Amino acid sequence: MKPLADTTPEGFIADFFTSLTESTVRGDAPESVMDRHYTPDVVQISDGVAIDHDRLLAHLRPVRKNLVGWRFDVHEAVADGGRIAARLTIHARTRKGGPTATEVHLFGEFTEDGRLRRSHQLTRSLPAHGPDGAPAAGA
Repeated sequence: MKPLADTTPEGFIADFFTSLTESTVRGDAPESVMDRHYTPDVVQISDGVAIDHDRLLAHLRPVRKNLVGWRFDVHEAVADGGRIAARLTIHARTRKGGPTATEVHLFGEFTEDGRLRRSHQLTRSLPAHGPDGAPAAGA
């Protein structure tokens, strides 16, 4: 990962999620993906549910099997040292479920080398658009 100091907050968040997703989907070893993107003591709280290192690692396997397309739109982000607040939309297409869109409000703490140590995320589903930006059928 590129350190936060080497880019804008918006660019950092887009690069972080793109790198994480690309390395997961292309089949990099899950442990290697985790080592590059998360600290060993990571805690991610998403919609009130705490997810630790082992649960994040377990989450990578279904992502690898099911995700066929994605795009991250970072609408805004601000940084203070290693802390970032960001609002983004994740557009994804899965093998069975089709397109999804999720708005994410993220408050995160990153290490100097760009790994996530802590985050709080609030999410909500949006009308789906495909990774190419086209509206999903029926959306």
